[in-house]
Parts: sequence; C-alpha cells; structure tokens
Amino acid sequence: MPKERRRMAAQDSRSRSIRRVSVPADSPLVLFDGVCNLCHGSVQFIIRRDPQARFRFAALQSAAGQQALAAAGVLGKLPDSIVLVRGGKVAVKSGAALAIARGLRWPWPLLSVFWLVPYPLRDLVYDFIARNRIRWFGQRQECWVPTKELRARFLDAGERR
Repeated sequence: MPKERRRMAAQDSRSRSIRRVSVPADSPLVLFDGVCNLCHGSVQFIIRRDPQARFRFAALQSAAGQQALAAAGVLGKLPDSIVLVRGGKVAVKSGAALAIARGLRWPWPLLSVFWLVPYPLRDLVYDFIARNRIRWFGQRQECWVPTKELRARFLDAGERR
C-alpha cells in the first residue's frame, strides 16, 4: 500500500474513534485557511487534543466563517491563517494560537507561559511562519471535508463537497 494511502487509512481510523457529540453554539470557533496544509494540520491537531469537543471550526473563506466574523463585529481584513472567535471577541495570530492551546488537554496549556512574551515579538514569529506556510507546507486545491463524526463541529460542513 503506498505511503499516502496508509496515512489516509490511519487518519480515517482515528476519525472513526472520535465519538459524536453535540457542540454548543457558544463554543470557541476556530477559523482557518481552508486550503493551507499547515492550517489543516492545525485543525487535526486541535481535534485530537480536544476530547470534550469544545472547539468548533470553519474555513475563513466560507460563508459561515464570514458570518461569524461579521457577528463578532469584524469588518476589516484579518490574517488568513488562524482566528479564534470566543464570547463575541476575536483573537488573531499568536493570541489565537495561545488561547487555543490553553483550551486543549494536558500538556498544551503549559504554552500559556508565552503570554509573558510581548505580543509584538510573538506576532513577529507568527507572521514569519504565516508568510512562508504555503511554500513550506503546500496547499490544497479544495477544503478538507470532515467525516460524519466530526461534521457537527464544522459550521461550514454544508458548504464542503
């Protein structure tokens, strides 16, 4: 079996082991670049480390993602990598990444120590990675389609084919 097919089969078996849960509408919402491989990997990382299924997801490019931003009062352009909408507030760049890490299972909340680093410095590192993410990790031609078990956690699941 080719390496890529083995990897996809392993991903499918992990996805099947995730229990179906109902996700509250007030759960934190992670908006991500739907075609970026790094962002896709980040979503998979969050899903595997969020056993209580607190986080919901949507692609920034989706209508659901845009509606969530509008509802939070965001009118301007945001970074096209990862954004966290929680309690009507929007976190971007390193602030979003650290807030997400804080909501994951042990040991990821330990990354909260990086809140002590001034945000301009944190965001400088974040921007460097974000600027190069497509070159380093590539991109998809289409957004990833979640499995049946995960569909309830994706606001834009109906938009994906």
